[in-house]
Amino acid sequence: MFKGQPKGLYALALANTGERFGYYTMLAIFMLFLQAKFGFQGATASQIYSIFLALVYFMPVVGGILADKIGYGKCVVTGICIMFAGYVCLSIPTAANGLGLALMLGALFLISVGTGLFKGNLQVLVGNLYDDPKYSAKRDSAFSLFYMAINIGAMFAPAAATAITNRFLSKAGLIYKADIPALAHQYLDGTIAAENTSKLQELMGQMPGISGMNLTEFSNYYIEHLSSAYNMGFAVACVSLIVSIIIYMTTRNWFKHADVTAKQQSKNESYVELTPKQTKDRIVALCLVFAVVIFFWMAFHQNGQSLTWFARDYTMATCGGWMKIGFNIWALALIAISIYTLFAIFQSETKKAKIISAVVTLALWGGVYAIFAHMDSIIDIFPQQFQQFNPFFVVALTPVSMAIFSWLANKKSAKHPDGMEPSAPKKISIGMFVAAVGYLIMVLASQGQQSPAELAGTVSPDPVVPGFLISTYLVLTFAELLLSPMGISFVTKVAPPKYKGLMMGLWFAATAVGNYLSSIPGLLWEKVSLWANWAILMGLCVLAGAIMLAMMKKIEAATK
Repeated sequence: MFKGQPKGLYALALANTGERFGYYTMLAIFMLFLQAKFGFQGATASQIYSIFLALVYFMPVVGGILADKIGYGKCVVTGICIMFAGYVCLSIPTAANGLGLALMLGALFLISVGTGLFKGNLQVLVGNLYDDPKYSAKRDSAFSLFYMAINIGAMFAPAAATAITNRFLSKAGLIYKADIPALAHQYLDGTIAAENTSKLQELMGQMPGISGMNLTEFSNYYIEHLSSAYNMGFAVACVSLIVSIIIYMTTRNWFKHADVTAKQQSKNESYVELTPKQTKDRIVALCLVFAVVIFFWMAFHQNGQSLTWFARDYTMATCGGWMKIGFNIWALALIAISIYTLFAIFQSETKKAKIISAVVTLALWGGVYAIFAHMDSIIDIFPQQFQQFNPFFVVALTPVSMAIFSWLANKKSAKHPDGMEPSAPKKISIGMFVAAVGYLIMVLASQGQQSPAELAGTVSPDPVVPGFLISTYLVLTFAELLLSPMGISFVTKVAPPKYKGLMMGLWFAATAVGNYLSSIPGLLWEKVSLWANWAILMGLCVLAGAIMLAMMKKIEAATK
């Protein structure tokens, strides 16, 4: 799995891990922040969220074009500096007025520009490492490992956001309750129903450090301190970017040789330029793939909005039994590590290494049991904590997926002389159908539930068990592993050399379009039945998978 990879991969992967930790810490609470601080309805908050995500993934087009001219490394460093400025602005507590909104929007723009310069170009550097014939056969596995590193950062992000939120709320004598922000805004706006006024009064009585306040004072106090707690969560990204730039600069010699543009490569005697027809065919094939993955990202990026709303409004706020172990990030980390040590038992070349791997695996499982044994029988859970399951599953399942694809690649026959591993486009097609299954689970989970409009800012009186959302994230992760790392690898392999930055940028542009379209469930959230939102996403995934299958021969022929 790790054997034979250039050390530049690990340097770039770790630099990306730090940046992604900060980004996903921010993203875990961003939608909750928008509604808690400004009192936005779902449709408005969803539009801001989706436009921001679209910008984050569209700006790599600009970053790619620029990098093809001035170099990838320069863009990466510049991007980190601009992102840092954006996160600093986002972490400043402000009033919920025009100035506060303007500062937030300006911060989001800086973050999107910085990400555009950083994200795609860092991945081009990874791809360039595998232009060397010595490493070319390991390109797909390298991007699986690189993608795993991204998700290590993302896995810890929701827990970090939750810990910071809890810390700053507790200092203000408060505890988190999912329905207080909406009810507080309704009370201050004068739109609250009589029964919800009583509920808000009851919730105020549950605050450990509050006394002598009326509802107006409490509503303002809670909104102010919850918003400030979220601001401190955004500040984490500043620290993580400092770590990333230190890793990048201190290990630069490991990958400096990969920081070359097509113009610089053309001076190499071994450089072979594509014909105009080959260039055109490859660009057309890539654009066909880009068009299909739009629908995946539309469905996948519900994690920060409609799936988080479902976690907040329709899912139990407590968890017991064996499932509660999933809400302890340290237990998840030990489980993820144990997957790798378990594989090492079978992949190690010496008996001593196998024994050591077995002992470490048992020790890790013992640690998980110890954590479980010391947890309360029933624990409180926060909406954003569900977002840690997707990156956890990515980290834990990456060696499994790599082992399966490696086995298929080595399964050669007269009919399949190159092995039975599906091509990247085929994996993408399969991934779309798998994503549809994820939303089928949500359709089943939503049966019998009131619509969001009927809840009117409160939570469901009959919430579902956390297992529904956990299962959905598991299935969506299967789809993601088939689509995202394979798609990135496919772009770096197929893109014409002189357009590598641009093509990687267009991959992210497709993601940007999908991210913006992810606002559709948000726009429909309070207008249709709960299950209908998931059914729409399920149908679009099936449609996209079918389109990809229909185009398969054309895509594969163009990329040979």
